[in-house]
Amino acid sequence: MLDYSALSALAAVIGEGSFERAALALHVTPSAVSQRIRLLEERVGCALVVREQPCRATETGRRLCQHVDRVRLLEQDLQGTLPALAPKGIARVALPIAVNADSLATWFAPTLAAFAAGAPVLVELAVDDQDHTTEWLRSGAVLAAVTGTARPAVGCNSRPLGAMRYRAAASPAFVARHFAGGVGAGSLAQAPSLVFNTKDELQARWVRRLCHRHVDLPRHTLPSPQAFVTAAVAGMGWGLQPQALIASHLDDGSLVELQPDTPLDVPLYWQHARAASALLDTLSRQVLSAARAALLPA
Repeated sequence: MLDYSALSALAAVIGEGSFERAALALHVTPSAVSQRIRLLEERVGCALVVREQPCRATETGRRLCQHVDRVRLLEQDLQGTLPALAPKGIARVALPIAVNADSLATWFAPTLAAFAAGAPVLVELAVDDQDHTTEWLRSGAVLAAVTGTARPAVGCNSRPLGAMRYRAAASPAFVARHFAGGVGAGSLAQAPSLVFNTKDELQARWVRRLCHRHVDLPRHTLPSPQAFVTAAVAGMGWGLQPQALIASHLDDGSLVELQPDTPLDVPLYWQHARAASALLDTLSRQVLSAARAALLPA
């Protein structure tokens, strides 16, 4: 039988980033937290915490933290049906989720906000590229994710959300300066592009489809969808922009497509842990409904 006081201590250390802050959150001494985790490590036979600043979980530690998250969700469901078990006041449970930045900036944030406004949860949101959010699920760091991967992670279900449409766009002045002779491998190799981070392959994917080969792109790194739009309008570079974010700019002419009618559609999926949790089921239903309204059909 697992020691849930020790598991709670582990989750607090990882969530708070240190033994001292975990002790404050649990209303115990740092030595008590340290002792609980030491005993848990002895029980499982391996280290669970990398004692750095901030503290982080080992792979086994992350899986145990995920187990704690699932148990807390199940306890929340049970308290809803057995109010006598509920603590005084509102008991909120952590709900760790991963999402790609473009979904967060368009359709996902209103959905999540509406859910969290009426549910007893504290959302812990991680933002990563859609091709990498599945790794957060595999590691046990989150319980659900918007991802570009259809194949479910171990212990998870995968549901198609639809496709997000991107347009390769830049300001008219930028296009006139860099692509006066046309958009091809030569001009793309010289014109500055915009990428979200080093994981962002959307621009490269669009160029490969257009040119039928790899092209080394000069690039600015801007880890913000809103900054992407601002930079493109200002003439800093070209980039793949969510159509939903730049529709008004395309309409008023402050942005134009590099090549008309060459969108890139990126399929998205909702993956979540197979936990029999009413809270997670409710969130999943709301996410799927919002995606049907905001994205292209799968």
